[in-house]
Amino acid sequence: MFNPGQHRDYFLALFSFFSMFARAGCLPRVAWTGCRRMGNFTSSTALSSTSCVQYVREMVSHNCVVIFSKTTCPYCKMAKNVFNEIGATYKVIELDEHNDGRRLQEALAQMTGARTVPRVFINGNCIGGGSDTKQLHQQGRLLPLIQQCAPCCATSSDGSGSGQFESAK
Repeated sequence: MFNPGQHRDYFLALFSFFSMFARAGCLPRVAWTGCRRMGNFTSSTALSSTSCVQYVREMVSHNCVVIFSKTTCPYCKMAKNVFNEIGATYKVIELDEHNDGRRLQEALAQMTGARTVPRVFINGNCIGGGSDTKQLHQQGRLLPLIQQCAPCCATSSDGSGSGQFESAK
């Protein structure tokens, strides 16, 4: 069988193996306590995939411009800078600071066909990412899209604003 040294080595190897997969998110949630980490926040009550899709739809329908972003992403900064340049009001949801950021990003991938950030929405439609936003601006096509926003979005006062953002909910 095992001597005490082999038993300890076997246990450490097994623990390291599972830890590696847990950090990568490859193990089923059932094996863990249900507490998830994303950014600096923990949540023991995660939104379901359906709830995440609904959350994205609500944010997009109540705000003319919505940027699903991550704080350290240079393309996200590029998109925000474009909207700051033109003085547009926008809502930012920082996925790396949101309790359900990972699930929201999965929902965005399902809804838009792309998992990368930023995911920029104008008047309910995804226009793409940072490069797409910058290109539309350079072509003079971004501002007209914003000006077409539905009245409910254009007058939204629920925390939207140039440079204002929602970091966690």
